[in-house]
Amino acid sequence: MSELTPHTRGSAAQTDGDNRYKAVQNKLKTLGKAMDMAQNELEALLRGMRMNAERAEGLAKDIANAELDKKFVEMTNQVSVALGGAAVEVRKLQETAQEVSGPAHDARRTHARLYEGLDTVRSGRKERTPKPGFFAH
Repeated sequence: MSELTPHTRGSAAQTDGDNRYKAVQNKLKTLGKAMDMAQNELEALLRGMRMNAERAEGLAKDIANAELDKKFVEMTNQVSVALGGAAVEVRKLQETAQEVSGPAHDARRTHARLYEGLDTVRSGRKERTPKPGFFAH
């Protein structure tokens, strides 16, 4: 039986305490891209699982028509049913990735709209600026 192993294509978003504008923008971009890729990969997996479930069902019929032992027909049917059930769960996972992808891209755009100007001003200064919250005291 194969093991599921996570993989990353490109760089994964770091979950550090770096909340500078460009770092947050990069993290949101990475998250959005990862969810987009996950959607595509899960769609391909879903198609493959459905196709294999149909093939297993057809194979079970062929085994039954060849009048082989009924236990082989039953086992092959169970494989078909299991693949169909797994496909349903993969579909749910794909929908979840889609639900996360849109808001991640929206959050990036909103963050840029709200803070890009401030970052431009702060980045263009020679003088250091106080940390956020300094003037609140």
